[in-house]
Amino acid sequence: MTPETLRHALIMLGAGIGIPLLAALNAQLGGRIGSPPAAAVVLFLVALATAFVVMLATGGPGPLGHVQAQPKRLLLAGVLVAFYVLSITWIAPRFGVGNAVFVVLLGQMLSAAVIDHFGLFGAIPRPVGAMRLGGIGLMAAGLLLILRS
Repeated sequence: MTPETLRHALIMLGAGIGIPLLAALNAQLGGRIGSPPAAAVVLFLVALATAFVVMLATGGPGPLGHVQAQPKRLLLAGVLVAFYVLSITWIAPRFGVGNAVFVVLLGQMLSAAVIDHFGLFGAIPRPVGAMRLGGIGLMAAGLLLILRS
């Protein structure tokens, strides 16, 4: 494993660790203020401020001018992140943070396998073989065991 691969893996491990924390914290905020959508708005305002600071620290807003020229379908990512945050904020206190995140993880694995297999959205094509299908199947089986307990 190269140092760059290790660095990338560690960054994504941190992002993965953050997802259940995000779910639990925002679900609690939604419960305390009595509105999961309002909690999502607060989360997005904090996220926007954080992204703005990182953008300024890493070279400024120069590329923002190019957004208008991009295909509008690429903006669907914003709708998808809003759907995730709204749904996890509302579902986690009712379904359990672990259950919600495990089901999200299975959805991520399925979607990622399709994106990789077909090289969608500019991804490097990586055909889905028996090993990957088996791994996703084991995750699905594990999810069923988790949900039954």
